[in-house]
Order: sequence, then C-alpha cells, then structure tokens
Amino acid sequence: MSEVSEVSEAEWEVWRNFLRMRTQLDRVLEKQLQQDAGISSPDYAVLLTLFEAEGKQLRARELGELLLWEKSRVSHQVSRMEKRGLVERTQCDTDARGTWIGLTAAGKRATLKAMRNHAATIRRAFFDVLSPEELDALRTAAPRVLHVIEPPDCDELDNVTELTA
Repeated sequence: MSEVSEVSEAEWEVWRNFLRMRTQLDRVLEKQLQQDAGISSPDYAVLLTLFEAEGKQLRARELGELLLWEKSRVSHQVSRMEKRGLVERTQCDTDARGTWIGLTAAGKRATLKAMRNHAATIRRAFFDVLSPEELDALRTAAPRVLHVIEPPDCDELDNVTELTA
C-alpha cells in the first residue's frame, strides 16, 4: 500500500488501529447510551449541549455551530427528538425567523440517566488504559491535527483577506 502513497506500512498500521479504536469506542458508548437512557449518540450530543447552556436552551443556529453540524442535520435531529418529547422548539420573541431549541423535563431526565455511566464508560474504555505519557501525547497531538483539518473561524478568514488585499 505504501508504494502508491507517501504513507509507510507502519503509519498504515497506526491509522488502521486508530480507526478500529474509534469505531469500537463509538459502538461501546452508543450501546451504553441506548441501555441507560434509550437515546443515541446524536441525541446525547444535543441533550448535553442544551443541558450545559444557560437557560437549557439555544438558538438552532448556535446549537448547530456548537455541534459542528449543518443546519439540515440539526433540523432533522431536533424534529426526531421533539416527537419523543426530549426537546421543544419555540419561536424567538426578538427575531421572528429564529427558533429556540429547549430541553424538556423528559430530555433532562434522559441526560441525567446517561451522564454517569457515559463518563464511567469513557473512563474505563479510554482513560484508564492509557498511561500519563500517552494522555500527554494525545493532549499535544489532537490540537495539532484539529488545527489542520478544522475550518478557520470567520475572524481568521477576515485576517487572511486583510493580509492578501
């Protein structure tokens, strides 16, 4: 495989192991969320984001930004969750085009059911098996990878435009 790319066999092995680890972690966490609270990972992402928000609600646009989701994904996910009584939509008083997404009592209960075992599962399946040195390596590596792959902020784009103009 390394003959057709600039990736060595040893690097491919690291990559394959990383992908398998990520997939298996996702499966373990998904199973735990389903068992404990009857919710999916995307449900939990929305619920936890709302749970941590001031007033337990966010504008739909802001929710999407925090989750790094497209507008349509937020809309579809929220619609499914609204049907199950986990969240509710309300019109924004100050902006007729805006919508608030709020956590319902059922959504709060589901979040609380999921939280303790979710954190314990992350601890058991990830943190407890890594040494302090390995955690330090991840702490250093993750932001460097994210810097390369995450889209720049609008402020950064403005700065680039100013520099090239």
